[in-house]
Order: sequence, then structure tokens, then C-alpha cells
Amino acid sequence: MFLRLLSDVRWWTASPRWRSTSSFRHMTTSAAEPPPVSLPAQAQVVICGGGIVGTSIAYHLSKLGWKDIVLLEQGRLAAGSTRFCAGIVSTVRHLSIELKMADYSNKLYEQLEQETGIKTGYVKTGSISLAQTQDRLISLKRIASRLSVMGIPCEIMAPKRVAQLHPLINIHDLVGAMYVPEDAVVSSADVSLALANAASRNGVQIHERTSISHVMVQKGFVTGVETDRGQIECQYFVNCAGQWAYELGLSSEEPVSIPLHGCEHFYLLTRPLKKPLESNTPTIVDPDGRIYIRSWQGGILSGGFEKNPKPIFTEGRNQLEIQNLHEDWDHFEPLLSSLLRRMPRLEALEIMQLVNCPESFTPDMRCIMGESPTVQGYFVLAGMNSAGTSFGGGAGKYLAEWMVNGCPSENVWPLDLKRFGALQSSRTFLRHRVMEVMPLIYDLKVPRWDFQTGRQLRTSPLYDRLDAQGARWMEKHGFERPKYFVPPGKDLLALDQSKTFYKPDWFDIVGSEVKCCKEAVCVIDMSSFTKFEISSTGDQALEFLQYLFSNDLDVPVGHIVHTGMLNEEGGYENDCSIARLNKRSFFMISPTDQQVHCWAWLKKHMPNDSNLLLEDVTWKYTALNLIGPRAVDVLSELSYVPMTPEHFPSLFCKEMSVGYANGIRVMSMTHTGEPGFMLYIPIEYALHVYNELMNVGQKYGIRNAGYYALRSLRIEKFFAFWGQDLDTFTTPLECGREFRVKLDKGTDFIGRDALMQQKQDGVCKRFTMFILEDHDTDLDLWPWWGEPIYRNGHYVGKTTSSAYSYTLERHVCLGFVQNFDEETREVLLVTPDFINRGEYEIDIAGQRFQAKAKLYPFSSLFTQRRRKDEMELSGYHGK
Repeated sequence: MFLRLLSDVRWWTASPRWRSTSSFRHMTTSAAEPPPVSLPAQAQVVICGGGIVGTSIAYHLSKLGWKDIVLLEQGRLAAGSTRFCAGIVSTVRHLSIELKMADYSNKLYEQLEQETGIKTGYVKTGSISLAQTQDRLISLKRIASRLSVMGIPCEIMAPKRVAQLHPLINIHDLVGAMYVPEDAVVSSADVSLALANAASRNGVQIHERTSISHVMVQKGFVTGVETDRGQIECQYFVNCAGQWAYELGLSSEEPVSIPLHGCEHFYLLTRPLKKPLESNTPTIVDPDGRIYIRSWQGGILSGGFEKNPKPIFTEGRNQLEIQNLHEDWDHFEPLLSSLLRRMPRLEALEIMQLVNCPESFTPDMRCIMGESPTVQGYFVLAGMNSAGTSFGGGAGKYLAEWMVNGCPSENVWPLDLKRFGALQSSRTFLRHRVMEVMPLIYDLKVPRWDFQTGRQLRTSPLYDRLDAQGARWMEKHGFERPKYFVPPGKDLLALDQSKTFYKPDWFDIVGSEVKCCKEAVCVIDMSSFTKFEISSTGDQALEFLQYLFSNDLDVPVGHIVHTGMLNEEGGYENDCSIARLNKRSFFMISPTDQQVHCWAWLKKHMPNDSNLLLEDVTWKYTALNLIGPRAVDVLSELSYVPMTPEHFPSLFCKEMSVGYANGIRVMSMTHTGEPGFMLYIPIEYALHVYNELMNVGQKYGIRNAGYYALRSLRIEKFFAFWGQDLDTFTTPLECGREFRVKLDKGTDFIGRDALMQQKQDGVCKRFTMFILEDHDTDLDLWPWWGEPIYRNGHYVGKTTSSAYSYTLERHVCLGFVQNFDEETREVLLVTPDFINRGEYEIDIAGQRFQAKAKLYPFSSLFTQRRRKDEMELSGYHGK
């Protein structure tokens, strides 16, 4: 029966009959089409791209009051990828910001027809995500717990319930499913036309058949665009060119890197069933089978994300409107087989068309949004990873807010263009990475998984040495970083392939590294940290940094200051450490993935005619973290200099010799709260210094350690990290860092007014530590991040970081607690008393665990625990 279906398929697609019936074909242009309207000479905003993304931005900008907007489309509106979208609107997302975008899109599309009078094909079908394995079901339960606290109805259900909701589904191999009743389907092209219609009514000018050749830039600012119909002067440009966003970015006078790449994406359309499928039949997502299925004109539309995708357009632009690419039934066969296993009764159903359309994918499966780090006024929204319909409405809203207000209303850092650097724009890298990304959309993503392509791109000089000693690697911003070190005799293959939501196989390895950090000495290669030097001929460097940073940097030479760069609202744009090298020079250390964002923020605020010099020296220094109580002994022996606190106080920086190497910047800090030193070593000395440390350290029990140990240490010490715990919406007062802010110094800095007001009014969220009380580390699911926090049975926030504390022998979660009025949901003040008086639970995949909330670091807890142990011991001996 299966082979007959394939032959039927080939017969139908060879026949011209389907060509006349397919609504996905572009309509022919009338011979009487009127001549195009001339372009305006200038506008405030020019948007490139007339798909669902570009029209959404135009719609939302006009709603926010901007009217002087021109949208240019090289072909016809909605004639690119938007025309081929499957039209599924789903809120089933792992990332919080993606979930919010999809939820907003769903609500927008639901009312769009009433607003514009244009039919959008919106039908609230609901969606059912299937689980063939227990791990997949756990993943769905984790998503369900997040949907519930967002107010999105969802239900984890048994296979029998799936059969009731969708009788055609074969449930024999299912262990469960998740039902989201408010998910929907639309006609993406019609949604785009409705958005364009509404924008046009609000004053937006829309011009089809107009191609942009390049964006004009002067002194780092957008000044206009050059088109095949003339120039338009503008202040803002928005690149929504989809497949062609990469090429368009590079064609600017100042190139803008937009890392995305196209892949062929397949789905089939069938003729109606004998009993036509109802339009409100739930959409099916079978990620273990790699397919999705939705109702379409009484039949079905079904596609998927195969394991062996086909990249396209690596050589660049080669066509205007995206035409239907060649059918490839051999390539689609695994997805077709999966469809027939899931819906066996379709075997005799007639196929109308196999659609092959291009979709653009990004290196990390997240869309690209935001302002260029090199050209002010150049904004991007592209690379939707086959989720343009789900994200189009919400993403357009956030980018419009960004342009009008200077920032969006939500934390969009996971989507920010500045999370990428030029290193991710290699066409070879992108081609290989998207071949991995496309299958990952439906792959099971357990905690701490890593990309396998595009690796060993940025490495420390010690990479080979550490790799030979058992290092297992993770990648951050293209930089290889050690996770942990596998001891000799361990099964390396089994350890690399272990993936679980439960206790991981590396648990004991990391535990031994943590123990060594606390009792002896460890070395962690942290070379990936972003490193800048800021200097001047006079006092300009100090004046500039005093205005940009919230802590006081007017400190004696050699002192280190932990501080943040804040925005006007007092939120963290960056969290870093700065060492004053001399009166006119500063050394800045920031998180790895802040390299582009940090540089752009500094350059944006630098005076144009100043004597300031800003240099990125990340590549110049290898950074070694020497952690543990015996670090003092190792370094003293290598430098012949006393390194005790009396001679080398905490948060102090000094250039010194280590072994034969001169000019090593030694800092008394470890980013963990443990004793030790950071060594910033000129790269040519890296191998020598490392060898000396390991040789001398042997007698002190030295060993290598990785970032998993670092994570455990910093979380149990209540240290917040930017990008995980801190973001642009978090202020120092909300995370217990008021002592790092110079509010009483009389010195102005960005964000000061907002913090002064917040100090007067009080905070509405507070960074809190949670210790899981009734959690079995060996048997229970682990917390990783993003778990809902409940206080007295009511949702108050979510975790931002989690780790096992080998010291307390408990899991520790960090997160923010908010206070909502139970009836109005109004946000209220959060006081220390509010935190301390609550009974807390952490929801892990639907199961709640009791937790104890703390507002102070673990050092106090360790003291209490030791005293308790001593009392118990003394009581025992007394007996």
C-alpha cells in the first residue's frame, strides 16, 4: 500500500492538474496593472521586506504614532517565504521570550480580521504535542508548567485523550501528550496583507516591485537607501529581507553582519478526505516522528524537519520572488513514512502537491532582532527558523517598541543581533550549522546540550593540552570552554552521550573538582572572557567610565571594582570587573557573550572628538583562574613574592612575574567567592605559565577544573551572572547590589535618577536564593532554569540559575520573587519581610518541591551548618 501511494504521488505531481488547483501559486499580474507610484525623496523609516515580519513592524510602528514610513518589497507583498508558511501559530516554546511573542501573535491575529475587514483564515484549532518517550513527556511537562503561569491553558494528557480529540491519530506508541487549546492556524499571506492594509490606513506608504541595492551610511549612522527606482533619505532602516537579509546586510556602505542561511523545507498537501477534516481539527506536532500535521481545506497539510536538510543559496541571491523549488520525494520519504505511521488511514489519500520552499535559519535556532552594533539606525528582524507566523506579530511589536522608545518592553537579549559577532558570518560555518539547526528544532533538547558543528573556532593556546587531559568542551560565542575533566579510566563515549533531565553522569566528576577548589587548588581556563582596555592622554578615561558605570572607579591604582553599565531605567546592560592599571588606563573584564554588545554600548557613548582609546584585547590574554586555599602557596613559590592577604589584599591587581614570564596581570578574585587569583597572561607565555602552575602545584594537590564546577561554586555563593540572572530589566537594588552603586557620591551616571527613584519607592522584585528541602538528588528530576516559583501556593516568579551545592548537599536555585495582588494581579512592593514570611515551592515539570528562601549568601549558612554539626557531634560524644 505504501509503495502504491508513492507511485500515486509521483503520478499526481507529474500531472498538470494540481497546478491549476494549488492556492499556493502566485496569481498572474494583470496586463492593465497601473504604473508604480513614484517614491518619496525622504522618510523617517524605510522597511525592506513585505512579508509577515516587515508588515508587522510597519503596523506596530504606525500604532505607536510613527507615520513617515515607507515599506519596500522587491516582488509582491507576501510573495516570499510568507506565502509558503504552513500557518501554524503555536505557543509551545522553550524560551520565555518566544512564548510571549507567540502568545501576542495569536491574540493579534484573532482580532485582525475584525480590525481590517480582511479574512486571515484564523481558526482556533488547538495543538497536540505528542510524546513517544518519557524524556519527551518530561520536556512537554516543563513547557506546560511555564505556559500555565503565563495564563495559557494547557493539559498534559494520556494517549486515549489524544484519540478522542483527533480520531485519525495512531496512539499505540505514545506515552502521553500536551494539549494547548488556544493555539491556532492562519493564512500567513492573508495576515500579512491585513497588517499591510492597517498600516497603510495609518499612513505607511507601501511600494512593490522595488529593490534596494544598498543602505547609505555616514559616520556610523543610516542616511538613506539606494533602490532601482531612486534614493530615499531616511533616519532608520529595517532589514526584513528574509532569505536575502544576509546579502543585503553586506551590501551596505558599512557592512552589517546578519548570520542566517536558507534550507529547503518540505510539506505536502492532500485532497479532502472522504469525510472532510473539520477546519478546527487540532494541529498535531509529533517531534519524535519529526512531523507536524494540520487541517487544510478538508485534507491535510503535513511537513517536518528531517535529519539531513538541504541548504540552499550558499552562493547568494539568485532570484527575486521565491518560486516553488523542485520536488524531492526521495528526500521527503522519511517524513512521509512517519506521517503514515501516525495516520495510517491516509494511505489511499490523494496527494495534491509537495511544496518545497526555502526557510532561513540562524546559528542558534533563535530569530535575529535589534540594532546593528556598527551602524546606528540600522535595525534587523530576520531568521525566523520556520516560525515566522508564530513570532511575526510579537517580534514586530518588540522591534517597533525598540525603535520608538529606545528599548522593547521585554528582555529580548536571547534574540539580540549583538549576541553574534563577525565570526558567525562565514558562509561555510552557516551552511554547516544550519544543517544541524534544522533537525534540532524537533530534537529532544535536554539540559546542557551543545552544538556539534562550527566547533574549535576560537580556542585558548592551552586547548590541546587540556583536551589531552580529558577536557570535555562547551561552546560560548564561538569559544571552546572546558565543562569538566574526565579522569583516566572513565568511559568517555558513554559520558559524552549521556543526556538526561535527572542526575547526570558527570555528577561525581564535578563534585571532585568542587572539592579540590575548596580544599586544595584548581586551574580553570577562562580565556573566553571579554577583555577591553580603555585609556586616555588625560583624565578623559576616568570621566567617561564614571558616567558609564554605576560604581565608583576613582580608586587607587591597582584596585579592582565590580560594577555594572546601566541603562536609563537602571537596568544592567553589562556586569563586569574593572582594574585600574594606572591613572589613565583601565582593564575591563566582561562575560564572554558580551563582546559585541559591550563594545557597541561603549562606542555609542564615547565622545566623537575625545582622546579616548578603546581596544578589544580579548585575544591578547589567556586567563587562568587559580582557585582554592593553596593557590597562595603555588603563586608565592612561582613568583618569589608573598601572596598572603596582608601583602596582596582582596580585589587587587598587580603586574608581576610568574615563572620566567613577565607582565602577568594577577588579580585577587575568582568569580566564585573562593580564595584564589585570576592570571591574565600574554598568549605567548600561556603554555609556560600553565606548565609551571601544574608542576609546582603537584605537591599541593592541583588539578584542572571546568565551568560546571565554577557554576556550582558561584551559585552556592549567591553570585548573579549577567545573561542568566541579570538583564536589562534588573537593577542593582533588586539583586542586593546597592553597595556597588555610588548613589551617595554626588557623581552622575547613566541610570542614577531611576535608581534614586526606586530607592525612594521600593523594589517590586527581589533576587532570592532557594534551597530545595524535599528533593531527592538521585531519583527526582533536577531543576535547571526557568522553573516557576510559588509562594504560599501562588506564582511569584521563576528560577534563573540552578546548581547542585556539593557543600550543602542540596540543590540551590536562584531567581526573582515578585508580589502580585491575587485579585487584580497588580505588582506590589517586595520587602525582605515578604520574602522571609513565605512558604515556597519550585515546580519542576509539574511536580512541586518545598524550598527555603534566603536573601544572603551561603557563607552564613555554612557557619550555621558547622555549628549544628559540632553540637550534634558533641552531643553524641556526651552519650
